[in-house]
Amino acid sequence: MSELYKNKYRSDTARAKWWDYSSAAGYFITICTQNRECYFGDVIYGKMVLSEIGEIAQLEWLKTFEMRPDMNLEMGEFVVMPNHFHAIIIIGKNEFNSDRGDGGGGVGRDAMHCVPTNAPANAPTKNEFGPQSKNLASIVRGFKIGVTKNARLIHADFAWQSRFYDVIIRDADSYERISEYIINNPEKWFYDKLYNGK
Repeated sequence: MSELYKNKYRSDTARAKWWDYSSAAGYFITICTQNRECYFGDVIYGKMVLSEIGEIAQLEWLKTFEMRPDMNLEMGEFVVMPNHFHAIIIIGKNEFNSDRGDGGGGVGRDAMHCVPTNAPANAPTKNEFGPQSKNLASIVRGFKIGVTKNARLIHADFAWQSRFYDVIIRDADSYERISEYIINNPEKWFYDKLYNGK
């Protein structure tokens, strides 16, 4: 993976404690297959060629937005790679976050991309935002379940890593930089830290 994002991923069990992940904001997520097995296809001449399971993953991601109209989601760039998935997803203002759209800590916002611009000085040491059902983790969980259910009809051993990684997008420049990273991921596959030599 590019040096651009080195040490900037958080695991599913170590989300930013000061941030409410149901908040209106942009998020960059990475989800890997178990043991980085290449279920989703191959990169050929810098282009991703999806397998049948890769097509399932792509379709399930598109369905994510149809299935959750109440969350006011917006799709950013995404790419299905041989053994992982990158995406930008924007959670908009909705009935589940309308009273805490700043991440719960008075965080400034870029109006164009609805993203946080700084962490609060008084950030809590543990998440204090109550039930987390209409949030980023629930979106990822639903996506993973949909892919797994259908992929196992083709390959019984298909599985994801138990965790996923996220970056809260800080500003418009970060949004553009991450978008470019996702778009160019297939071309740079053989230099990617997630490349497993297959």
